[in-house]
Parts: sequence; structure tokens; C-alpha cells
Amino acid sequence: MAPDRTFGEALADGVLVLDGGLSNQLEAQGCALSDALWSARLLADAPEQIAAAHTAYVRAGAQVLITASYQATFEGFARRGLGRRETAELLRRSVALARAAGEGKAWVAASVGPYGAMLADGSEYRGRYGLSVRELVAFHRPRVEALAAAGPDVLALETVPDAVEAEALLRAAEGCGVPVWLSYTVAGGRTRAGQGLAEAFAVAAGNAQVAAVGVNCCEPAEAAGAVATAVAVTGRPAVVYPNSGERWDAEARGWRGASGYGPAAAPALAAGWAAAGARLIGGCCRVGPETVAALAAAAAGPAPKAEGGGKMPGRG
Repeated sequence: MAPDRTFGEALADGVLVLDGGLSNQLEAQGCALSDALWSARLLADAPEQIAAAHTAYVRAGAQVLITASYQATFEGFARRGLGRRETAELLRRSVALARAAGEGKAWVAASVGPYGAMLADGSEYRGRYGLSVRELVAFHRPRVEALAAAGPDVLALETVPDAVEAEALLRAAEGCGVPVWLSYTVAGGRTRAGQGLAEAFAVAAGNAQVAAVGVNCCEPAEAAGAVATAVAVTGRPAVVYPNSGERWDAEARGWRGASGYGPAAAPALAAGWAAAGARLIGGCCRVGPETVAALAAAAAGPAPKAEGGGKMPGRG
């Protein structure tokens, strides 16, 4: 059962709290995610674990659940011997699992990850795959169609490293009948492929299908400037869901550094992003239910007065 308002209507009313990192919640539940399919493997092998992860975020106060389809592709599942019909069913399952977990209280964003996620070699943090826009559209379109047919409230075109791929994703989503948000992964004030953010966000300007534009899977410090630029360039609400701020040490196979986006810090950071025009706020890697609960508590508070008040704008 879907909420009684459309996603667009809810977005117009104020801030919607997104969930946090799906992978870290699955790992907290004891799931091993070393497979090239990452969390998408569980769509076939342990869908109940994905359902449990979504439920944890709903209980924390998430209003939007992002599906486990980020790394789910026809090509990736083909390497495991699954045919196109079986893969399409798993993509539909990703939406159904989130919808059921939401119990009519949460909107569902169907994740469409970048081409690099299918390669499973870190390419989504580099971009510049050497493929044309046309080739990227051909890759993304079948998955977009399968996810859109499952009835999500919005497509999350997320962790996009390159404005070229952003253009391809928007073309792939044309005519699918579902609104989209476009979210880049960024570093140093630029896309991972090196484009300036104004140039990158301009790809979405004037596109009526785009509900929000912004960033995810980046350090929290990158978010404020990106939100301001996204709103200024596109005139759309911003979406922002950064990582915790910790860094992955590939040699040590562990996370290093302190979280800059945990339960204590997140509400204050989010208040600034909301003031700059962000209306979809949550977390990505290493951001769990505790942080989402802190964001939800802040968002449920009264809207700030004109002179400020340190809280995220309240929901309608």
C-alpha cells in the first residue's frame, strides 16, 4: 500500500527523511556482502534480510526507502546464470520489498546505480567509462523500464560520477511515467569525473520529470555547497544523503576516521541543507538507523522562525 499522497505532493510540503546505508544495515544483521552483486545478491538469496533492513529504517522514522537495486543489473545477474525474465522479477521484488516494509507510511525510491556499479571495480568513483551517451542509454533503459513497471514513487538515479552518464540516465528514464531524482557522487567540489557542479547540475535543468537534484555517497563537508549550486542551477529541491565521513582503508579492509555525520551532528548539518533548499535528506554508506532517527526527530519539530531556529523545516 502506498501513502495517500503522491511523492510530489509530499515533497512540496517540506523535508522528507530518507533512509540510511542499506549495506551497513545488512552487515549489522550478519549478512556477508563481498559478492560482486553486493546487496543485490540478497534479492535472490535472502530477500527477508532486505525486508528487515527496510523495516529498521521505517522504525527509525525514514519516510523514503531506497530499494536494493543499486547494483542489480541484467548483465550482473547474467554472470550468475540468471536470465532476463528472472532478473526482471528480482528488480520488481526490490520495489515490492520496500513497499511492504513501508506499510503505507513510506515512499519507495527505486535505485538506479551507475554503469560502474555493475563493473564492481570502483568505477562509479571515477566515471569516464569510454562509452557514449547512446551506449549508456542502451545499458540503463531495460533496468529503468523494469523498475518503473514495478510502481515505485520515484526513481533514484544515484551515485552518478559523470555528467555524461547523468545525461544518459535522464534519457533512459524519459517516458517511463515515474519522477526521478538525480544525485551525483562528488569530491573537491566537482563530480568524480572532474566536471564542475554547475555544469553537472545543468544537465537536469528544465527537465519536468526531475523532482530533485543533488548529491550522495560523498563526505558531509561536500554537501552544503552542492545543495546551494543544485538549487541555483535547476530551481528544483535538492536531495542530499552523504556518507558518515569515515574513509575505507582498502589495505586494512576497514573504516578509518571518526564519523562527521552521526546522530549528534546530523540534525544541525541537515538544518543548514534544508535552509538552502534540500527537501530530501538522509544518509548513505555507514549511516544507520540511529542517525536517521535523529534526522526524523529534528524534521518532526516545528518549522523555524524567520530569524532561524536550528531545526529542519517541519513536515506538512
